[in-house]
Amino acid sequence: MTTATSSIPFTTTTTPPRPTLEALVERLIDSVFSSAPESPGQSLTRTVHDARRLRQAGDLDGALALLAGAEVPAAEAHQARWAYAEWIAIARRRFRDSGALVYSPDTGRAAVLAPRGDGGTLEVLAVLGMRWRPGKVVSRRSLRGLRPLAGGAS
Repeated sequence: MTTATSSIPFTTTTTPPRPTLEALVERLIDSVFSSAPESPGQSLTRTVHDARRLRQAGDLDGALALLAGAEVPAAEAHQARWAYAEWIAIARRRFRDSGALVYSPDTGRAAVLAPRGDGGTLEVLAVLGMRWRPGKVVSRRSLRGLRPLAGGAS
């Protein structure tokens, strides 16, 4: 070994830790559904992704509660449809045998309603993009387009 080569410090290169699959999926969803950081679309994307995670963990009520607070009306149409598709899938699993009905007045806005004993009113079980809260009682007469939750296509 010569004097010139012995003065060069020995360094090792380490590779940075690789992101988890979950982190990569979050980045992909954020980049597909939003264009600016902290946009309503990004917030909705994260909410739907978190609700999906809760659904997969078996917490259907938690997933529905998370989606109830989502800012769906402020989102773009394709994001609202995506949020609705996730919400309806969770609602169907949660209320499948209850005889519940779905009311959807607009894109990204919907409610699952259960008939009450009097036949003329319905109780709100879950909402998406609406001001209603679970437990609210609404008149069946004022709602158009009710359909069974257990139906095939949403």
